Amino acid sequence: MRPLFETVTDLAAGADIVRARRYGIVVVAEGRLVAVWMWPLPKLLAWPEVVPVGRRYHARGPRDRCRLYYNQPWRFPNYLALRYVVSAAGTSLATFRAALSVLDAIAQIKGSDALLCDIANSRISARLMARWGWQAHKPGRMHRNYIKRFYGKYPPIDWSWASHGAPTPP
Repeated sequence: MRPLFETVTDLAAGADIVRARRYGIVVVAEGRLVAVWMWPLPKLLAWPEVVPVGRRYHARGPRDRCRLYYNQPWRFPNYLALRYVVSAAGTSLATFRAALSVLDAIAQIKGSDALLCDIANSRISARLMARWGWQAHKPGRMHRNYIKRFYGKYPPIDWSWASHGAPTPP
């Protein structure tokens, strides 16, 4: 039986763990992968959604650090859902892009068909999402859903975030 919590710091070496676990947190700092924390439960709520802390929540966090929470839904095992992103004031675009690149690598390891997300931040434009390979999906009044489709054709991954360099393909 697997432990409830596991940590992967090298995606190539920990590919079997990543493939087996449904819920994780990608942690990137200063443009480099720190770890992928595997959790037994999905991300459902976040502190700012429960308590109205506003901008103070992001202002206090560690500088240039980003966490992406992802789930692999039981009903749709071929998809990964990007549930939540947490960053502090001062997080660089390079760190955020590295975190998204790690998520692409996880999708490739798992053989996922697509990534899905619901964007609540109005500062993230449809044009930016299109530039990064995401398409509008099931538009609605209250939600801006996006999908990044793979279906076996994964984008080349920029492995600059990996401290050990690019792994050999699986």
